[in-house]
Parts: sequence; C-alpha cells; structure tokens
Amino acid sequence: MIGIVVAFFASTILSVAVLRYVPVWCTPLMFIRLGQQLGRGEQVRWHHEWVPIEEIAPALPLAVMASEDARFLEHNGFDFKAIEHAAMRNIKHPEKRKMGASTISQQTAKNVFLWPGRSWLRKGFEVYFTTLIEVMWPKERIMEVYLNSIEMGDGIYGAEAVAQQHFRTTASQLSRQQCALIAVTLPSPLRFNSARPTPYLLKRQKRILHEMSFLEKEIEKLRK
Repeated sequence: MIGIVVAFFASTILSVAVLRYVPVWCTPLMFIRLGQQLGRGEQVRWHHEWVPIEEIAPALPLAVMASEDARFLEHNGFDFKAIEHAAMRNIKHPEKRKMGASTISQQTAKNVFLWPGRSWLRKGFEVYFTTLIEVMWPKERIMEVYLNSIEMGDGIYGAEAVAQQHFRTTASQLSRQQCALIAVTLPSPLRFNSARPTPYLLKRQKRILHEMSFLEKEIEKLRK
C-alpha cells in the first residue's frame, strides 16, 4: 500500500514537472469526446494545435480572466472570495442553476490531468493537482496551458484551433472583440458558438470588453 502511495506521488509530481516545459498535445477530455463521436457513428472532429503564449493575442488571456477568473494573478489557485460568493448565492437561490467558482488554475488542472465529473474523489484530485501546478508552474505557464487545452467548440481545443475554425485567422491575429466572444462561450462551448453569436453572447461580449478595460488598469497597478 505504501508503495502505491509513493508511486502515485512520484508519478504525479514528475508529470507536473515535465509539463512545465513540454507542450500538452492531448488531454483526457479530448479522448472522451473522440470516444463519444465514434460511439455515435459521427465523423471525427479533433482540431488542436499547440502554440506558445507569445503567439496568442494578448487580449485573449485578458478576456478569459475577465470572464472566468478576474483574480487569477492574485490568488494561489483558489479564489476563496468567489467560493464564498457562489456558496451564498446557491444557498439563497437553490432553484437556480448552481454557480461555480473554479479558477483558471483549477480548470487547467482538471483539463490536463483529470476527467469531467462532479464527484468528491475527482474534486479532491483537482485540489491536489491545482496545488501542484501553482507551486511548480509560473502563472504565465498556467495560462499558456489553459489557452491551449481548453475546449472551445465542438471538437475544437485551444486558441489556435478556435481562431482557425471560427474566425479563419491565427491565435496571434485574434481581435479584441473575437477574444471576448471566445471567452463568453467557455462555460458552455458545446452550447454556444463564438462564430455564430446569439444576442445573449453579444450582450455578454460587451460586458466582457468593458471588464477587460477595467482589468487592464488593475494589472498595471499590480505591476507598479
């Protein structure tokens, strides 16, 4: 039993250490989606191309922070203010859809190392891997892996793939408006399509663009 525990910690720590430098070419979710497509007898859809963060439009990290995790640069993997807010809202309004509080670090840990789900076991592993990547990776690397691995559409994973498939451009050439559209689809990338925005998405896009401007000022303050 002790050997199994030691092997688990050794292998997971080594994996996180290696992926600090090595591109993440595939994730568990990509294989799960592939299996679902094959199971339904559909044509395989798998679009993914790793690009370094220097080749991603600077507006995209800003947009996903504005949409998903405004305190990404400040917290150590867990935003306890957001967790408290989500818990209070869920208690007060149990009839509404549950509000989550996952940070970009948590989503990165889940995307790269784990499977989708809501079990306590998976959540425990998520906390473990989130802690590891926060300790072993700089924030820039976490964002780079996140933007290259997250699902951004049907069979579309990462910034370069969504730029090519939805906007016929590259990740480096995405406009500020396109970045905001991509960001607002991330909670439900199979439901919402950044290439064909609904009135709801366009409304959210305007809000994200406004929050991006505010966030830029906050980031400048942190740098001073």
